[in-house]
Amino acid sequence: MRPIPRSSRFANGGVSFWFRDMGLPERRPSLPGAADYDVCVVGAGYTGLWTAYYLKKAQPDLRVAIIEREFAGFGASGRNGGWLSAEFSGSRERYAESHGKSSMIALQRAMMETVNEVVAVADAEGVDADVVRGGMRLVATNAAQQERLTAEIEYLQEWGYWPDDIHLLAHDHEPRLSVAGAVASAYSPHAARVNPAKLVTGLARAVADLGVDLFEDTAVEEIRPRRGAARPAVVTGHGTVTADHVVCATEGFTSPLRGQRRDWIPMRSSMIVTEPIPAELWEKIGWEGREVLGDAAHSYVYAQRTADDRIAIGGRGVPHRPGPDQDGSTQPQEIAGLWRALTRMFPDVADVPVEHAWSGMLGVSRDWCPSVHMDADSGLGWAGGYAGSGVAAANLAGRTLRDLVLGRRTELTRLPWVGHKVRGWDPEPLRWAGTRVVHGLYRTADRRESKTEDKGHTSRLAGIATRIARR
Repeated sequence: MRPIPRSSRFANGGVSFWFRDMGLPERRPSLPGAADYDVCVVGAGYTGLWTAYYLKKAQPDLRVAIIEREFAGFGASGRNGGWLSAEFSGSRERYAESHGKSSMIALQRAMMETVNEVVAVADAEGVDADVVRGGMRLVATNAAQQERLTAEIEYLQEWGYWPDDIHLLAHDHEPRLSVAGAVASAYSPHAARVNPAKLVTGLARAVADLGVDLFEDTAVEEIRPRRGAARPAVVTGHGTVTADHVVCATEGFTSPLRGQRRDWIPMRSSMIVTEPIPAELWEKIGWEGREVLGDAAHSYVYAQRTADDRIAIGGRGVPHRPGPDQDGSTQPQEIAGLWRALTRMFPDVADVPVEHAWSGMLGVSRDWCPSVHMDADSGLGWAGGYAGSGVAAANLAGRTLRDLVLGRRTELTRLPWVGHKVRGWDPEPLRWAGTRVVHGLYRTADRRESKTEDKGHTSRLAGIATRIARR
C-alpha cells in the first residue's frame, strides 16, 4: 500500500479538527460550591444543552444548571461527522413489540421533523454552523451492497418513510456526485451538513444567554437518586448540587459513573480530514449539493464536503477499548482504513494530504436501541444510546425530557423510546472480546463482498456478526 500523504500540519488527536479550526472555547468557571436548582443536567453535549434550552424556553423561571467535566462539546458532540439526519439506529421491531408499529412510525416521522427543528433553532439563535440542507446520499459499490441498499429502502418505506423520503436515484441524477465504482445510489432529503463544533458552541452560548448556569471543569463523582426526604443530588469535587430532577446526559462517558458501568458501552468512531481540495478536482467529483455521503458497507463510512472544500470522512474504528478517552487519537490502522475508503470512493484525491485524524466516544446500549427516561420516584432521568445518530436524536431527546420533567403528557412522551429499558452489557473482558469479534466479521464480510466471493449477496459472516451483536 502506498504511503498516506500527510500535511505538514498533520495532527492526530485533540478534540477534533472542527475545534482545531475554530479554536477551543474559553472555559467557563467551575461550580463554586454546594448549590440548589430545580433541574441539574450532567453533561454539556447536545443532549444536555438541548434539554436545558427547551426547559428554559418553556418555563423561564426554572432554575437550571449544567455540570460539565471538560467544556461544552468536548465529547461526541464536538467530534462527530456533522450528519444532521433522520436516520435512527434502533430496532424498529423491538419498539413495535411494546408500543405497536404506528408508534414506531411516529418516532421515525419525528426524527424527520427534528432535522427542520435543529436548523430552525440555529437560525433563530444566530448560530452559524455551516448548515447546508443538501440531503443524504447513500452509495453501493458492489452487487451485494446494491441488493442490501434496495432492500433497505423497501424496508424503510414500511416503517415511516414515503417514496419522497428515500428512493433510488437515476444514474444521471443532478446535482452530480461521482463516487468511483458506484452501481447504485439512494437519496433522502431529511439531512443537512453541519459543523458540529460550531453547532454545539453556539448552542452553549444560547443556553447561557437564557439564564442557565453552565459550569465547566467540574467532574461528577456520583449521581444520587431521591431517598425519602433527601432530593436527588450530583456529587462533585467542588460541592454537591441538589435538585428536584437530575438528567444524566453523558452518553459515551456514562460508564465511569458509579453504578452505570454496564448501561451504555463506549465505542469509538474515528475521522480524518484532508487539506482543502483544488477546484479542478472538484470539477471531476461534483458534490455541488454538499449532501452528506454514506455507503452500504457493513463497516460503513460517513463523509461530508466541508465549508472550506475539504473531505471529512469517518467510520467505526476500534470498537471498544476499556477506560476513558485520553487524547482523542486514532490508531494508525484506522487512519489507513479511512484513507483507503476515501481513495476508493474518490481516487482523484489520492495525492491530497490528510491534515487531521481524531476519534470520539459514543454510547451504545446492549440492544443498540436509544432511550429516553425520567423516573418519578428517584428524580433521575437520562437519554442516550444513539449509536451514531445523535446529532438529531439528541434534539428530539431534549424536547422529550423537557416534557417529562415538566410532567406533560404529549406526543413526544408517548414515543416508543421513552422508558425503553434493556439489560446491561456483559462484564469485561467479555464485551471487549465480543465487540472485537463482531468488528472483525463485518470487515471480513465487506472484503468478501467486494471480491464477489459471495456471488453478489450479503456475506453470511455479516449475518453471524449481527446475531452476536443482537442488533
